Amino acid sequence: MLSSTETSLNKNDPMSALKGLDHSNKSAVKKAAVEFEASFLKNMMEHMFTGLDEGGTWGSGEGAEAWRGLLIDEYAKTISESGGIGLAQTVERQLLQLQESSQ
Repeated sequence: MLSSTETSLNKNDPMSALKGLDHSNKSAVKKAAVEFEASFLKNMMEHMFTGLDEGGTWGSGEGAEAWRGLLIDEYAKTISESGGIGLAQTVERQLLQLQESSQ
């Protein structure tokens, strides 16, 4: 199976969501695809929030950077789990196609 979403999203490599995947389990393939999309979205959103002034949603001062990272992580997971941008479906389809062609 896969590691938890939190573990895979803490890494900056979206491919980490696909490591150790049990290709014979279709629900695991779907979960991995959603995790991959969430990791991709997190990487995109980190760049989107770079350079913004301190304050706003995550406040300012001690720990603001950590809270910002956690909030971005949750944004990415929520977007991916609620349909995302279509990347998860494409990844899932490709993983299943690779599985079928390898048998």
